This record gives sequence, C-alpha cells and structure tokens, in this order.
Amino acid sequence: MHLKQEITEHLKAAMRSGDIKRRDTIRLLQAAIKQREIDERINMDDAAVVAVIEKMIKQRRDSISQYEAAKREDLANVEKYEVSVLQAYMPKAFTDSEINCIVDEAISAIGAQKQQEMGKVIAALKTKLAGRADMGKVAMLVRTKLST
Repeated sequence: MHLKQEITEHLKAAMRSGDIKRRDTIRLLQAAIKQREIDERINMDDAAVVAVIEKMIKQRRDSISQYEAAKREDLANVEKYEVSVLQAYMPKAFTDSEINCIVDEAISAIGAQKQQEMGKVIAALKTKLAGRADMGKVAMLVRTKLST
C-alpha cells in the first residue's frame, strides 16, 4: 500500500475510534500533502510524502524547543504528540554503523578526497538516506572523513 493510502486509512481508523488528537494530526499531514500537490501540480510518490513529513517533524521540533524555553510544557507536549504520530510514517532509520558504511561507499565511489568535494558526496547520499538519517549529522560525518 502506498504511503498516502496508508495515511488515509489511519485517518479513517482514528475517526472511527474517536481519537481526536490523532485525527487532527493526520488531517494536518494530509492538508500539507495536498497543498504541495496543488502548488506544484504533481501527484506525490512515497519519497515526496516522506519529505513533507520530515519538514513537518522538523517544524515541530523547532516549536518544542521554543515552547520549552518559554516554559510552556502544555504546548510542547502537543507538539511532541504530533511528532510521535508523524514519526510512525517515516521509514526505519539507519543505525550509525550503517550510515558510516554508506558514507564510506559514497566517498570511495565518487573518489572524493578534499572538503571541496563534500557537495558531490552529500548529493549522492541524499537519495540513499532520505528520511532515514539526519542529514545534518551525515554532513558532519562527511566533513570529518574528508578532512582527515
């Protein structure tokens, strides 16, 4: 089943069970997906849906840190719940050792040796690691490997 269909089925299940918080979070996700489809005039595949989910999770994590800094735990808890619901639709994350191996393979495949070639390596890794690794951490790992 495609990810968009799975999201729709989960929305229906949340509506049937009366889980209002889950229903509202899934509706926000569906609205973001539909908005992007309309804006770009495309029919999104699973990879594009994962990109939308990643963006929504990042936004919520930013909100959580701001709410916690402002001592608003009630609002932070709402955002944390939404992250937990959205996280369920993300593909299984790679372990650190798996990421390390994939980065090593990409560096050797490209033949990168200097930090100036970091962009090429990151571009190659984006397709492999999309939604399955924190690209900020990956970039730091690539930088470290190319500087030594």
